[in-house]
Amino acid sequence: MSVLTRDEAQTRAQLLDVHRYTIDLDLTTGDETFDSRTVIRFTARTDADTFVELKPAELRSVTLDGQPLDPDTLDENRLPLKNLTAGAHELRVDAAMRYSRTGEGMHRFTDPTDGETYVYTQLFMDDVQRVFAAFDQPDLKSVFELSVRAPEGWTVLANGITEHTDGLWTAAPTPLISTYLVAVAAGPWHSVRTEHRGLPFGIHCRRSLAPYLDADAEELLEITQQCYDRYHEKFEEPYPFDSYDQAFVPEFNAGAMENPGLVTFRDEFVYRSAVTDTERQTRAMVIAHEMAHMWFGDLVTLKWWDDIWLNESFAEYMGYQTLIEATRFTDTWTDFGVVRKAWGYDADQRPSTHPVAPEAVEDTASALLNFDGISYAKGASALRQLVTWLGEKDFLAGINTHFARHRFGNATLADFIDSLASATERDVPAWADAWLRTTGVDTLTPGVTPAADGTCLLTVGHAGSRPHRIAVGLYDLDLTDEGRLALRERLELDVPQTAPQPIGKRPALLLPNDGDLTYAKVRFDPESFEAVRSHLSGLPEPLSRAVVWNALRDAVRDGELPAAAYLEAARAHLPHETDLALVQGVLGFATGQIADRYLAPEVRPQALATLADLCRDLLRRTEDGDNPGLRLIAVRHFIDTAAHSHAIAAWLADGTVPGGPELDPELRWRILGRLAVLGDTDEAAIAAELDRDPSATGQEGAARCRAALPDPEVKQRAWEAMFTGDDLSNYLFTATAQGFWQPEQADLVREYVPRFYADAVAVAARRGPAIAEAAGRWAFPAHAVDTETLALGEQCLRDAGPIPALRRKLVDQLDDLARALRVREAAEAQAPRA
Repeated sequence: MSVLTRDEAQTRAQLLDVHRYTIDLDLTTGDETFDSRTVIRFTARTDADTFVELKPAELRSVTLDGQPLDPDTLDENRLPLKNLTAGAHELRVDAAMRYSRTGEGMHRFTDPTDGETYVYTQLFMDDVQRVFAAFDQPDLKSVFELSVRAPEGWTVLANGITEHTDGLWTAAPTPLISTYLVAVAAGPWHSVRTEHRGLPFGIHCRRSLAPYLDADAEELLEITQQCYDRYHEKFEEPYPFDSYDQAFVPEFNAGAMENPGLVTFRDEFVYRSAVTDTERQTRAMVIAHEMAHMWFGDLVTLKWWDDIWLNESFAEYMGYQTLIEATRFTDTWTDFGVVRKAWGYDADQRPSTHPVAPEAVEDTASALLNFDGISYAKGASALRQLVTWLGEKDFLAGINTHFARHRFGNATLADFIDSLASATERDVPAWADAWLRTTGVDTLTPGVTPAADGTCLLTVGHAGSRPHRIAVGLYDLDLTDEGRLALRERLELDVPQTAPQPIGKRPALLLPNDGDLTYAKVRFDPESFEAVRSHLSGLPEPLSRAVVWNALRDAVRDGELPAAAYLEAARAHLPHETDLALVQGVLGFATGQIADRYLAPEVRPQALATLADLCRDLLRRTEDGDNPGLRLIAVRHFIDTAAHSHAIAAWLADGTVPGGPELDPELRWRILGRLAVLGDTDEAAIAAELDRDPSATGQEGAARCRAALPDPEVKQRAWEAMFTGDDLSNYLFTATAQGFWQPEQADLVREYVPRFYADAVAVAARRGPAIAEAAGRWAFPAHAVDTETLALGEQCLRDAGPIPALRRKLVDQLDDLARALRVREAAEAQAPRA
């Protein structure tokens, strides 16, 4: 397939004005393909040649201004339009298009619970070509008129309000939007509808999930309405579309997609099993994030894909901030600091790092790789720092100027900076150069110098190039409550400093970036580290504790703090932690990175035992039922770290954890998966559990468990299903990959480690970017931390020619592998000698 280059897009944008698409889709033609008929009305400014994109199963006919074009001139995904004359034109395309099983284009899914079928579009970047013919680039906005013929009993959702007669659904014409934002979701949806401030609101899911959606409908709609109202307080431009539907769809690759008027979410957000309040907060943040896109991305759209941060960073920042301002979730920045920010820090230290706003993204394949922790988390962190530096009033004034100048149009970084600069006297272009055009993570380290009068002077050391406005927390030991730290003062500083800051008596702890207002790694001076080691759980605010836990995490990853010391801190302080995001984040890093990768295999059993003991403490602490979320986290991680099967097998047999909770489907599959890893279950038990839970989630659980069984024949079948056959959907591929590699089974799967590279390259080339990403992320042998695995991967990058999506994942995985090797080497060097 030919990818669209930046130069080609600029040339075509200078040539064409696209006015209207009239799209007719027929979803009644069978299980493999659907019919797509498109009429595009456009104007050419001069005489020239150009092309339109589509990826058909069969191209039946094409006419330009009533004259037939030869369908055989279609070259990969490009249909040439030769000898266009200046003036108005009409292009008609009639094609059969393939349904997808990988979440790209028009995805088709049949629910194993009840046999009902659903389809939905995901047209991001260049996948609109899988559904209808288009001039597929974000700055050729147009009006879209859509009609869909659907089977009896189906409901069709689209960007605008839909009406139907005799199976034909017609959507209201859209305002000017980009091709990648067109959306359709069709099937026998279960819907809950309401109206808010005169606007139709709806939430939708598969019928088999109806009881779970109904249970949460009040919460979902309340959060949607609260965010809607808050955005109208912030933004002068009103919501620009005619309705607001949110569809929870199956086998969705992303968290959600900001299609105007029809946001699509992965339907794991319709909770079938118990979840923590932090997980509910995450769902609420995604709702707020996607609604922010109605302005950042949909009303004003990037001109080309080098400015994806104008979409994602803003939606990320606004999502977290708006939850605090408008909903019951008032501590969202802690979760951001623990989960999202760590994602950004990790991405920004790999060879694949890039600026938040790269100066040139050459083509769509390259652009797709930039939807990562930098464009989301680092960009949102930069915006939080910008608001701290600029002030919220001027920031919002600049935002509203931007909307007014570019509504229903396209904009660049330069346009945005100009809008912000119009609202302030500060040097916004210089800030943008320092923050948005650079890569890497700065490091802040406090230092104390005694003054002649017995007081102290504070200097915050700064390794890096960016200016920072931060708070430094000065904490003293609380003499009235042993183990607690009391905030004496929170100093606001600009870094680099112009002069040392007087702080009086030396505090027990100096915490740079207290409040987590900037994007930087934090290190501690020796006295502060001793206070952290002894009193971390005594810090009064969860966001301060998040900064400390992130600092410890970064020090482990950089080889400066032994991984075992992090486990000791977790064992000492996590039993006293009250914030669920922190407990989940620390346990996740301790299990998934420290135990599984950073510690040598012979040390891993002891690490798991330490974590299991920690979880037992949390279970004892929550026996009274006062904190079900904390107990749920402890149960999950106890299952994941169990070295022996008897306790969790008894839970499964009894259907409950002693003292609660009762086992719901998620916990039952989790236990069965761990039993499979330990070799204490079999195919019969997995089949029986699937009979008990035949849902799509159950199918994934069964695939994960089967792949985890320590049996050579089972491993071979799982490998062939992933890499030889093409029948697995994106979700079943991922589930199989998640089960396949287990550190406990390193000897059993050793032969597959070298096979991974060639097989992953082949399946990625054959099945495309979504499967490439899944293969690189989940099917990579992450447990195999050795120089041979690293060398094989580097050879693959040099010689095998993986497609860009797989190449990016391999670059990241191999860098993480090299880091794990360095962490292990540092631990060996730091170990006492006999």
